[in-house]
Amino acid sequence: MKALMISAVVATAVMDASLIDEAKNAGLKPIPANKKAVEKLTSNPKNPTTAAKVELGKMLYFEPRLSKSGLVSCNTCHNLATGGVDGMAAAIGHKWKANPHHLSSPTVYNAVFYSQQFWDGRSPHLEDQAQGPMQAAPEMAAPKDHVANVVNSMPAYVNTFKKAYGNDVKITFEKIADTIAVFERTLITPSRYDDFLNGNKKALTAAEQKGLKTFIDKGCTTCHNDIALGGTMQAFGVTGQYKHMNVGDFKGDANGLVRVPTLRNVTETAPYFHNGQIATLSEAIKEMGRIQLGVDLSDKETAEIETFLKALEGKKPTIIYPMLPASTATTPKVDVIND
Repeated sequence: MKALMISAVVATAVMDASLIDEAKNAGLKPIPANKKAVEKLTSNPKNPTTAAKVELGKMLYFEPRLSKSGLVSCNTCHNLATGGVDGMAAAIGHKWKANPHHLSSPTVYNAVFYSQQFWDGRSPHLEDQAQGPMQAAPEMAAPKDHVANVVNSMPAYVNTFKKAYGNDVKITFEKIADTIAVFERTLITPSRYDDFLNGNKKALTAAEQKGLKTFIDKGCTTCHNDIALGGTMQAFGVTGQYKHMNVGDFKGDANGLVRVPTLRNVTETAPYFHNGQIATLSEAIKEMGRIQLGVDLSDKETAEIETFLKALEGKKPTIIYPMLPASTATTPKVDVIND
């Protein structure tokens, strides 16, 4: 009996080790366990991360006065308390109107690991991406000069910029977006899945490992790979048409490619797909199998994959809501009714 138990333990250890290798061979990569390695991955050499920039970027991320109405902040659509999303099928922005293309808000958590930003991949990195929503009419609807004037009107912001960048800093729209991006680069969520790929064979349960195996065997890693388990541009509707493709006019980029959403914290980012038309994770898994892989996943296979995906819920960084400076006589005024 003792020999049988030892054999079983050895066999399990071998299976765990081989699954880690199989996952890595399939293109899956963990968030590194080493802090220095994480910093190297997430920092932009042209926009170095410092504690002062991160804190200032957080203030700006939560700052609604950067919007034309004075009501919408980055956190409105990318709520850090609710998985980095707003939970809406279509993002709600300026004047509480839904996105005209019926696009949902993708999570900001782990976006630093994407190769491209936005559903159509039009931005190469977070610094560029941060400029978009502030100016976009369906989102914050603010001209560049409005954003810069808001920040420059408050001495507390000006002084904080000087502490972060030096006394000679010029507070421009671009510098504001860069600072928001520095904060967003810290929004990563390591999970037990990362512990497993980093060598802790006990980090995932047997059921979660079975789900990971099914996830790999069915071909999900074709698109959901690397550290983000997504984040690259891929063809959409390879083996079938998405059943809700008629909701909204989004068709991808010029080549019909769509930025693959991350699967990290996917249990917190419903509703699913670019237009938010699928409410449950199990239905999303089945639809992905049908239109991307050309397979009808059984209820058992779907449940196995869902069990694995639940293990991707990671540890969020502690976010203390910032106290923002008071408006001054020179802070741009807003007219919510007529703006």
